[in-house]
Amino acid sequence: MFQHIHPYEPFFPEGATKLIVGTLPPPRFTTGKLNERDVDFCYGSSNGLLWPVLDRIFNLKLKYETTLDAANQRKEFLTTRGIGVCDIVQSCERNKIDASDLGMQNITLRDLIFYVKQYPKIDTLLFTGGNSKNGPEYFFRKHIKKYQLKLEVVSSEIPRIHRFELQDRIVRTISLTAPSGAANRSIGSLQFYKNKKNMNPEFNTLDFRVAQYREFF
Repeated sequence: MFQHIHPYEPFFPEGATKLIVGTLPPPRFTTGKLNERDVDFCYGSSNGLLWPVLDRIFNLKLKYETTLDAANQRKEFLTTRGIGVCDIVQSCERNKIDASDLGMQNITLRDLIFYVKQYPKIDTLLFTGGNSKNGPEYFFRKHIKKYQLKLEVVSSEIPRIHRFELQDRIVRTISLTAPSGAANRSIGSLQFYKNKKNMNPEFNTLDFRVAQYREFF
């Protein structure tokens, strides 16, 4: 069994108001065998779309390379915008060495509520995926049971929005469409996407994410 351990500690800039919550980066980030276009930081996979989407929204002119400069660009952006990153999975085991959420076994979760309590200005959790099995929202629902917390539906439209009460404050959760190629098929089935595509044949799944993420970042 491959021991898939999260290589990065949670990132919390002072005064953080939003928190990005995913699962685990690909196994090569655990073993340290990055490719030349990977960035050695959260969501740094060359196959991932989170940073390309944010790059387009905020015109960040990011570098996509395994350098300290590239990692620091992302940290500076998050710090300036008051956005933290705390993936909910600390470790898991895998029979097959890949990045599939469904392939995770013997999963250890991070105590996300503990962290949110430490940063009282956080009012939004941005899940990089929904409630499908082993997705970030799925794990968060399991995690909050021990705190006797429950998500309340705010909007059932995509991206789905929920809320919960914690220490006399309301925290929203936004289940964004996953920033991975695996989600492209589900995007293609959405009526919103089809309508946009009909109006503009050049509209693609990256454009869809840019439109969605812009509202919440």
